[in-house]
Amino acid sequence: MTIKELYKLYQEHPCITTDSRDCPKGSIFLALKGEKFDGNLFASTALEKGCSYAIVDESVAPSQPPRGEESSPSEDKRGGIIQVDDCLQTFKDLAREHRRQFQIPVIGITGTNGKTTTKELVASVLQQKYNVLYTQGNFNNDVGVPKTLFRLTAEHDIAVIEMGASHPGDIRTLAETAEPTCGLITNVGRAHLEGFGSFKNVVKTKGELYDFLGRRGESLVFLNADNERLVDILPDNVWVAPYSTNIENVEGCTVGEVISCAPFLKFRWRESDSNLEDRNEQPQWYEVQTQLIGAYNIDNMMAAIAVGLNFGVSPADINRALEAYKPSNNRSQLTVTAHNHLVVDAYNANPSSMRAALENFKVMDVSPKMVILGEMRELGNSSHKEHQKLVAQIAESNLDEVWLVGDEYLELCPSTYRHFHDVEEVKAAIQECQPQGYYILIKGSNSTRLYQLPELL
Repeated sequence: MTIKELYKLYQEHPCITTDSRDCPKGSIFLALKGEKFDGNLFASTALEKGCSYAIVDESVAPSQPPRGEESSPSEDKRGGIIQVDDCLQTFKDLAREHRRQFQIPVIGITGTNGKTTTKELVASVLQQKYNVLYTQGNFNNDVGVPKTLFRLTAEHDIAVIEMGASHPGDIRTLAETAEPTCGLITNVGRAHLEGFGSFKNVVKTKGELYDFLGRRGESLVFLNADNERLVDILPDNVWVAPYSTNIENVEGCTVGEVISCAPFLKFRWRESDSNLEDRNEQPQWYEVQTQLIGAYNIDNMMAAIAVGLNFGVSPADINRALEAYKPSNNRSQLTVTAHNHLVVDAYNANPSSMRAALENFKVMDVSPKMVILGEMRELGNSSHKEHQKLVAQIAESNLDEVWLVGDEYLELCPSTYRHFHDVEEVKAAIQECQPQGYYILIKGSNSTRLYQLPELL
């Protein structure tokens, strides 16, 4: 069956499931594969549980056609089963076909750090005026993006799609699936080097979003004008809405600057002179008190402001959204317990995000300070060097207590720091010494499971 034929079938059965444990009556089961599972093995089970059709890419056991339905000529003669060359590609192609039914702005967001927070902030700002579809959680890969697109309905005015990458070509594939009309790259940093092979490939892969928008034409890029790497890879044939944290950079830029971080970020911003001239308005500064930890979050805030202004959200509504936003999912959270103040940023870690978190923690006017830092994973041959740089930065951060978690730190850990093999050893140490009265930064790659520690501190 062609994609258009399959999509017509989807319109008759507008529910796709990839989980044989969740098979709503009349839905379509799509057999995806993973490292530890093969959906083809569960196709017949899905039909028995209530799915009307099962899309597979390998031969499966026969099953009966759905009750009251006849097989079309393009279907497998066994009934209910449709075989394609590649289920994942079919999933993405169907999602793209569904996205094409809606002539609305679609904003693609990627970057090494801050993309999920920026996505959340952008959605919060746009929701002041529009019905917004946006990526839930971190559904930002080649399965999550199609799942998000299938949630599009006629009620949505705009979509915000987060795109993650760990290998060259990932963003190109996701952009070709979501077909964004606008794009935003938060930054590029040294992450997933094991998959990318080099930092050069990181930049190239993130830039695939710009490449798609350039090929599409008449597209808009929300540009961090302070980031030279992003400026360098910007295509010529796109519209640009720049933002900056250099208040001297007022020509054409929406600008902002940090006022304080004690501990929550407070900043001020103003629109570009060109925007104000178009409306014959005088320059005006707006102050925003956020609920985010970290001066580095001003870039994410400014990105959301630039998007909101472009889509006609008023400054008052933008500020209201930014001040109301409260982080979750272990990102830039301040958690106050009975014993300590915790700066929890344990969702993930790479050299650039770890450096920014430590720099911010260093300038926080609080005492005493403690860090529990996990390994940075997926750095390949650069891992030892990057952890060595991190330990050197720790030494300059004026910390009262340092706990390092993971074998990468074993040979690098000074005698004045505590080293732990894994999170279980940290839990035992917390039970034993029960730290109290500290401001504690908790950060590490998600696989180090440091997110399990706050409830113990």
